[in-house]
Amino acid sequence: MEMADTGNNDDEQQWIATMLERLSHSQFRVKFALTDKDRAYARTKGKATIDRHAREMLRDRIGAAEPKNDGRQTPWRGHPVFTAQHATATCCRGCIEKWHHLPKGRELAEAEVNRLADLVMAWIERDLINHPVR
Repeated sequence: MEMADTGNNDDEQQWIATMLERLSHSQFRVKFALTDKDRAYARTKGKATIDRHAREMLRDRIGAAEPKNDGRQTPWRGHPVFTAQHATATCCRGCIEKWHHLPKGRELAEAEVNRLADLVMAWIERDLINHPVR
């Protein structure tokens, strides 16, 4: 799964790089890595499919003003996006508020969901690059 040009501007790429750097200092967040099964799934499905999954999962699971079971709605494993959500603090509205400064209690705008999905995708791509197929 190679990263294609997503049309993001330099500011967006800088924000992603800055967030990944900040997250790398969290002892909790750095523990996350994709399983071999998740890597194989991501590579088989391809970037476009995983990107679509990321946007759908973020919109459906954390996009609402008050998501159902907030704080427990994102499984720990089972899909590359789930693991990436925990690694990037996009797993619940509390983490999103703390790390991304998007307040709880209001629906996330589509642009906010897309930005968080871009971060999730960048994390997945980095994991895949760091763990090449043998």
